[in-house]
Amino acid sequence: MSKWLLLSCLLVVFIGGCAQKAPPPIPVSIPSHRVDYLQEVKPILDRRCVVCHSCYNSPCQLKLSSFEGADRGASKKAIYQSSRLRTMDPSRLFIDAQTTEQWREKEFFSVTENNAADGFNDALMLQLLNHKMENPKSTGSYFSEADDLTCSKDGAELGSYLQKHPNRGMPFGFPPLKKEEYSTIAGWIAQGSHGPTTAEQKVLTAIDGQDKQLAEQWETFFNNATLKHVVTARYLYEHLFLAHITFKTGSGAFYELVRSRTPSGQPVDVIPTVRPYDDPGTAPFYYRFRRIHSTIVHKTHMVFPLDGEQYARVNTLFIEPKWLQEPHGVSYDPVLSANPFAAFEQIPPRSRYQFLLDNANYIIMTFIRGPVCKGQVALNVVNDHFWVMFLDPDHDLTVRHPGFLKLHSDNLTMPIEEGSDYGLFKALFDRYSQGAVRFYQARQDFYASYLYQGQGMDSIWKGNRAADTPLLTVFRHFDSASVHKGVLGGLPRTAWVMDFPLLERIYYSLVAGFDVYGTAGHQLAIRLYMDRLRIEGESYFLDFLPQPEREELMRQWYTGVSFDAVNYHPAGMGTTVEYTTDNPQREFIEHVVENHVLPETGIGFDNNYIKAGEKYPPLPEKYTTIEDYLRGFQAVSAPGTAFFRFVQDQNVNVAHMRIRIPDEEDAVVSIVINRWHDNVTFLFSDKLTLNPEKDQADFISGFVGSYPNNYIDLNVEELPEFLSLLAHFDGSKEDIQKMEKFSVNRADDNFWEVYDWFQERFILDKPDTAGLFDLNRYYHEARKGE
Repeated sequence: MSKWLLLSCLLVVFIGGCAQKAPPPIPVSIPSHRVDYLQEVKPILDRRCVVCHSCYNSPCQLKLSSFEGADRGASKKAIYQSSRLRTMDPSRLFIDAQTTEQWREKEFFSVTENNAADGFNDALMLQLLNHKMENPKSTGSYFSEADDLTCSKDGAELGSYLQKHPNRGMPFGFPPLKKEEYSTIAGWIAQGSHGPTTAEQKVLTAIDGQDKQLAEQWETFFNNATLKHVVTARYLYEHLFLAHITFKTGSGAFYELVRSRTPSGQPVDVIPTVRPYDDPGTAPFYYRFRRIHSTIVHKTHMVFPLDGEQYARVNTLFIEPKWLQEPHGVSYDPVLSANPFAAFEQIPPRSRYQFLLDNANYIIMTFIRGPVCKGQVALNVVNDHFWVMFLDPDHDLTVRHPGFLKLHSDNLTMPIEEGSDYGLFKALFDRYSQGAVRFYQARQDFYASYLYQGQGMDSIWKGNRAADTPLLTVFRHFDSASVHKGVLGGLPRTAWVMDFPLLERIYYSLVAGFDVYGTAGHQLAIRLYMDRLRIEGESYFLDFLPQPEREELMRQWYTGVSFDAVNYHPAGMGTTVEYTTDNPQREFIEHVVENHVLPETGIGFDNNYIKAGEKYPPLPEKYTTIEDYLRGFQAVSAPGTAFFRFVQDQNVNVAHMRIRIPDEEDAVVSIVINRWHDNVTFLFSDKLTLNPEKDQADFISGFVGSYPNNYIDLNVEELPEFLSLLAHFDGSKEDIQKMEKFSVNRADDNFWEVYDWFQERFILDKPDTAGLFDLNRYYHEARKGE
């Protein structure tokens, strides 16, 4: 046989072996009644599908939180791609396309379309659900956000995928739907996968009752043609474009603030700009409210009130005061618009900063839970646990002397002025971080020259109202994060103090100016810039400590890197805070919490906090009182506890625990693992800085995080055994089996029942701010059935 004939035979074998074969169509009987999408289908999709398919990180961009998302279908294009060299065409549901045909032009393909003969169905969604019904056991590892997952666009690709991965039907790595749930979905697809009726859709999107009155009042405010209102409206919109707005009328409805080509009274026609400060491209345009009718998911549910109290406050802050300049219109020049200190310099800094402080929890939440904060590219820039406080407006020299901001305007520019198409090579030569260093140094010298003796406790903002959040806790959960009012957990390694220019720059860099569809260069430049802003926040905190202590602490926070590269520049001033211990960091924080912040805020230490002079207690010998259990939690939260030292898998960083208590309401506790990092300046891998010997955990009452990595379910009498297991865990087969007794594996037959309990309890506990948890990052290993 000649080599050419042999080669031909091999090609035939190869091509034949690679031929893709679609799975056979599924026999489906059409229900006798018309399946009701809202009453029958949507509840199933919400409970079993939206928990993974709801946002930017939805596998295959398949968003099932609304009929419009289900109808749009899926895409092979991944939004989160750290190696992207060209900007990606935005694909925001309800914004970048409005019809099915428009989405097909953007290469989205249907998951509900049927091409089989009568009595059969080959829709991709049904095929995946049916495959899971026939192959119910989940085995192996499941990473729904992995880069190598296949988004099958047709039956042939799906058949090849399922042949290679027979245990990857849907729900992905979780138990299958119940038979009646599957039958409902199958019947709906067989009937053409219809959505809400015209009348139902009108109800879903309507603004009614008191909400309508307040929406009209606010739209009148936002669209007022006087120059003060025009500029104020732009400033507010740029900070509220991600908000889920509530009018606090008890309606339970949430709204988004958008820019529309149409005025009030007409259907909203959204202007689809990438950023809130981009040129709308049409004049006039109008600020409008649009009701959110997609299912609320917690990871994007950032609530902002626009009630009567807020209306009065906004007028007090922005409309009533005399401005620094005669009010005038601001152009949408892209460079000017990307610098809020230049674009809004006519508004008194005191007004802008006080607005940010009034809503500090929301503002911090936007860059902790916004689209930038997915994955390591964004989050390895912060420590796993830190507390945030703020300079009081009366003591912020950039607020009191706004000329300083104007003088250093060039050094306040941010990489966002380059837009989304920032080149990777250009980003590596990061001139914006260099400008940030110059501003930071000038700011520190300015404070030193103005405040020779230094700052005192009164320089820390204490809050003005019970609802204020002068202290915030940030937890990083590896590739997600959460922010909470008050000081949760034990004493963190670091703390930040934010002033006006720092808070505003973080917001514009990570939220208003960040484009999730931008290039790798765009994302890299923002990551590098955020390094500088973190150092500023830490440095401003250190300026309240005794001068001899400052540099030593900063060096400890940046172990393993060249300290010269940190560019630490302490303010050359003292501090008027009097210290009496050899741990000024702890002493300062304890004084702020216990003696300084407004008591009405309700901020205080929780049971995780070990005060000066105290030590982590040993495990109790017996558990008879509440205090015994609290001591047990404290004992296993200490740095180096066996279980947290052993479990270095970064897919388990926050777990929700249910403690069943007879004749009482069950308790919910979140176990938050705080990974130790020698520093957080390594760009591509923070494994180099991890030290499991110093990892510790906090046990927080209630729910922490949007992405639970594990559920734990136990009876209160089992709690001593569980805590002892954490304290003495050695990784042995016996200990792993013991842990499986308490931990709910993703493949457990009762997983959905457990999930439903936690989800319902969350909504019951936090009706205004709760939403569906995301299960994309639930612990990946499915041990059952192997």
